Amino acid sequence: MLTSQMPVTQHPTIVAAIFDMDGLLLDTERMALDCWHAAAKQLGHTIDPAVPLGMIGMHSSKTLAYLNEQLGSDFPSQRLRELTHEIYMSRSEQPIALRPGVLELFSWLEQHGIRKAVATSTRRSIAEHHLKQANLWSRIEFAVCGDEILHPKPAPDIYLSAIAQLGVTASACVVFEDSNFGAQAGHAAACRVIMVPDLRPAEAQTLALGLEIVSSLHEAQTRLNAELS
Repeated sequence: MLTSQMPVTQHPTIVAAIFDMDGLLLDTERMALDCWHAAAKQLGHTIDPAVPLGMIGMHSSKTLAYLNEQLGSDFPSQRLRELTHEIYMSRSEQPIALRPGVLELFSWLEQHGIRKAVATSTRRSIAEHHLKQANLWSRIEFAVCGDEILHPKPAPDIYLSAIAQLGVTASACVVFEDSNFGAQAGHAAACRVIMVPDLRPAEAQTLALGLEIVSSLHEAQTRLNAELS
C-alpha cells in the first residue's frame, strides 16, 4: 500500500508520472531477445537480430503478422511465438533486474508528492508478477495493462485510460517510455513524454515529435529536479 508523506517541494506542473514497464523499469527486453533466439534455435532456425528488435514495444496481438511479414509464410512463426513465451515465462521466475535509476526516481517522485502509475503492453498476470517481484507494485497506485485496452501503443488508449483513472489532466502527467511506439502513444495522449531509449534508439517518426530524449532515468530525474527552482 502506498504511504503518504508531505512533499518537500511540489513540481510546478507535474502531478503524476506514468511509466512503461519493459525496458524502462525492468530490464526485460534483453531477456526477451535472448528468448526469441533460443526458441528459434530449438526449432532449428536462426533469425536476424533485427527481427526481435523490431518487436520492442509492440503489442502481442501484432507480433504474428509482423513475424510472418519478416520471416515469410513458410517459417513456423506461430510455434516460434509459443516457444518464446514458454522460455520467457520459465526465465522470468528468477528476479529481473531494475533499470538504472528506477529506485532513485521513485524516491524523488514520492518526496515531491508526484503520483505514480504504470501503463504496459504486457498482460496483467505477467505485469503484476514482475512488478511485485521487483518490489515496485506497492509503490504505484495502479497499472493499466495490454490485455485491458482495445487499441495498443502507438495509439493513446492505454495512457488515456491511466489519465482517467488518475483523475487528472494530460498536461499534468509525465510519461516515461523507452520504446518508439510507447513514446508516440504518450504524445498522442497529449502528455509530456520523456523517452529513455534502451535497445532501440529514437526513430525519425519519434524524433519528429520533438520529445525529450535522455540517456537514463538518472538524467530524467536531474532534469525534473532542475525545474523546481
